[in-house]
Amino acid sequence: MALKYKRVLLKLSGEALAGDRKAGIDTEVLNEVAEKIRQAYEMGAEIAIVVGGGNFWRGRSGVGMDRTTADHMGMLATVINALALQDALESKGVPTRVQTAIEMRQIAEPYIRRKAVRHLEKKRIVIFACGTGNPYFSTDTTAALRAAEIDADVILKATMVDGVYDSDPKVNPNAVRFESISFAEALNLRLGVMDSTAISLCMDNKLPLIVFDLSDPENILRVMKGEKIGTTLY
Repeated sequence: MALKYKRVLLKLSGEALAGDRKAGIDTEVLNEVAEKIRQAYEMGAEIAIVVGGGNFWRGRSGVGMDRTTADHMGMLATVINALALQDALESKGVPTRVQTAIEMRQIAEPYIRRKAVRHLEKKRIVIFACGTGNPYFSTDTTAALRAAEIDADVILKATMVDGVYDSDPKVNPNAVRFESISFAEALNLRLGVMDSTAISLCMDNKLPLIVFDLSDPENILRVMKGEKIGTTLY
């Protein structure tokens, strides 16, 4: 089955890479995810990835700390995940580049849009780290921004839940999952899919978003082939 999307922006949360450990990196999960990304790559997809850092640090978890400092620490956490994912992909023979929004030339390239697009055209995977490089902006907002910049067909948001629900399925057993929903509705219902800045960016740039469950890494391939899984926001 051919791929439905040619150029995608895959948003991976830090927690997804932690697996059952909830913190740090579970190398088994990391390798499973890298393997599915490799399979999609071999099918001809151009893949850019934005990684979160929640398995190490979240800006909002720095209680009593200056918010800007806490966010900068979160940005550095994303670099650890980006390098780990790069290593996992390259060990499988997939050429990968890490670009950071905060310069650290010894370990990664600085983010340059034209260079990122060129990497994709040359069939390399690009991982964007450090968020937008600015405090107060989430990695979801980064995903929306970078997807618009590289002209991606879709944003694939890999989470620990199998889509978007009308209420928290962990709290409410009767929560109903949406197959598709508009960005405007998601904002009005305060569904918490992404923060409002990220949703507004997607809406303004007509960037579709698919939220799906990463607990089965096979879903990465399924969603790229256009199978109906998770929730589509349009």
